[in-house]
Amino acid sequence: MKIAVFGTGMVGKTIADKIHSLGEPVTMGTRSMEKTMAADEGDHDGNPPFSAWIAEREGIRLATYLDAAAVADLVFLALPGEVVLEVLKQIGPAALAGKIIIDLTNPLDFSNGMPPTLSIVNDDSLGERVQAALPESRVVKTLNSVTASLMVSPGALADGDHSMFMAGNDTGAKAEVEKVLRGWFGWKDIIDLGDIGQARGMEMYLPLWLRLWGAAGNANFNIKIVR
Repeated sequence: MKIAVFGTGMVGKTIADKIHSLGEPVTMGTRSMEKTMAADEGDHDGNPPFSAWIAEREGIRLATYLDAAAVADLVFLALPGEVVLEVLKQIGPAALAGKIIIDLTNPLDFSNGMPPTLSIVNDDSLGERVQAALPESRVVKTLNSVTASLMVSPGALADGDHSMFMAGNDTGAKAEVEKVLRGWFGWKDIIDLGDIGQARGMEMYLPLWLRLWGAAGNANFNIKIVR
């Protein structure tokens, strides 16, 4: 399976790095390769600029969104929620038709400071809007409820004994995504909530998640559904 990751920030790099560590080729998509490679500042955690980061990872290739989409069977959307729909409009639905889209995004609105609110809530979700923007793609919402490091290494917390959710309209796509979550990332407890409309609840968990982060002082936590 050929993988693309849209987004070159912390989440995108974490996903791409994990896939690269498994010996799988991965293409990272960006709006402007020139601007991404020319950025000379690291992130707020002290990590190096993207150009230095990718130079150390021979199996990771940078391309435009459109070129990354062309070579991929499965695409991770690791973009800020406020830009993802604009990016998908720029690419066009035809470029992603038939592909599995793993939607990691959240509709967070930082315009009034911290903690952010949700820009889409209650009777709609960003996951549903992603699916509507890509009617011929198979969108699966998952991994939006944990910090980036736990997305790819759940075993770093409680020996992996905690829960991950997914939602999507296509059962075959969800089966493939579950293989990725279990086989590549190590998730054990995956709960299929149903169709893409269930992304509403997954995204509405974020206000609580943000407050738990504030109370804990770090984002290295998750929830476990006890049956």
